[in-house]
Amino acid sequence: MQIHSHSFQHRQPIPPEFALGARDGKDGLGGNHNPHLSWDGVPDGTRSFALLCIDTDAPTDGALVADASTPIPVAHPRGDFVHWAVANIPAAVREIAAGSCSDGLTVHGKPAGKDAGGERGLNDYTGWFAGDAAMAGQYHGYDGPYPPPHDLRVHRYFFRLFALDCDRLPLPEAFTAADVLRAMHGHVLDEASLYGTYSLNG
Repeated sequence: MQIHSHSFQHRQPIPPEFALGARDGKDGLGGNHNPHLSWDGVPDGTRSFALLCIDTDAPTDGALVADASTPIPVAHPRGDFVHWAVANIPAAVREIAAGSCSDGLTVHGKPAGKDAGGERGLNDYTGWFAGDAAMAGQYHGYDGPYPPPHDLRVHRYFFRLFALDCDRLPLPEAFTAADVLRAMHGHVLDEASLYGTYSLNG
């Protein structure tokens, strides 16, 4: 199975149109559109898909992220930050149009709903904004890259598509990427991935 995008090239920069944060955007915001994705070479027996977008270069020290006066070193320990989780995408789907699932920032988060015929999960902005009364909420669906401008590392954003042998995963109503990964254990027929990069450091 292979996954492709017309919105960015594998291992190349993601345009600000598909990011939440942008140096030259209005109020520092990018377009926050979801990128185009398509896939082929789907294995026989596929009954649904799951899709995750994960930044694997997120800083692990919140205090360092909050201190914009101190650059975050490239060698600083990193963790995952989930930007998109979709489960139970119908087996007939082969493409997600750019901007079809996200078009700009929704303050307090997008509601639960459908992306590409599948169910939207929570992304990690839910936890990130939890202490901010102006932004707090449940952030479902896609919200794009917004790495700290003082982070010296270029972040990688992995789009991971899983072909599954079941129609539906048993998931809670407000599910996370971790819930998807647990539920699909033993059901994965194939996986395809690509990544784009993004940085707000000059």
